[in-house]
Amino acid sequence: MIFCVEDDNGIRDLMIYTLNSAGFEAKGFPDGESFYEALSECEPELILLDIMLPGEDGISILKKLRAEGNQVPVIMATAKGTEYDKVIGLDLGADDYLAKPFGMMELVSRVKALLRRTRPMEGRELLSLGGIQMDTVQHIVLSDGKRVELTFKEYELLRKFMENPGKAFTRDQLRVSVWGDEYASETRTVDVHVGTLRTKLGRCGDYIKTVRGVGYRLEAGK
Repeated sequence: MIFCVEDDNGIRDLMIYTLNSAGFEAKGFPDGESFYEALSECEPELILLDIMLPGEDGISILKKLRAEGNQVPVIMATAKGTEYDKVIGLDLGADDYLAKPFGMMELVSRVKALLRRTRPMEGRELLSLGGIQMDTVQHIVLSDGKRVELTFKEYELLRKFMENPGKAFTRDQLRVSVWGDEYASETRTVDVHVGTLRTKLGRCGDYIKTVRGVGYRLEAGK
């Protein structure tokens, strides 16, 4: 199920029609109030969230979702040229963005790409390094035995490191791996997410080493 939060009735109806035609199940909501009501009954697989909404705006909704530990993938819809809103949304935990006006084929492409990256892969083993444990099926992370609540991007960064202990990655490699080829994120976004990941891991955050002139690597006990 995909939730589309968009106050323009025509755009919302077109988005739902397009997604349904592409084989997805989608529901639309004109504001945060109706969205929250539906969310209390059913958790979607992905949320398309417009920033400009009546009442509570999309940035506030996203912030509230992430603060409550809800890690459903979110694609933000921003007005063309509003780079500030785009950066704020990504830093708060949005997974992708669409600049208005966008085409319906681009919408479907972005949805498919994000779902490919976020759908859990069954049968993965428990990953462990030093004081960090990661269950890749249940999406649970423990640091020194305590559960850590991560955003989806923070989780994907940590998984990349956990699957390749000791390997140094450039910022561009991390960007492509976590955000995808089609997403032109600045390396600053990678740095911001590494910084918040370190903080949330507490003592184990020191495992993430900065490799001068390259990027980052994960190693325990050094």
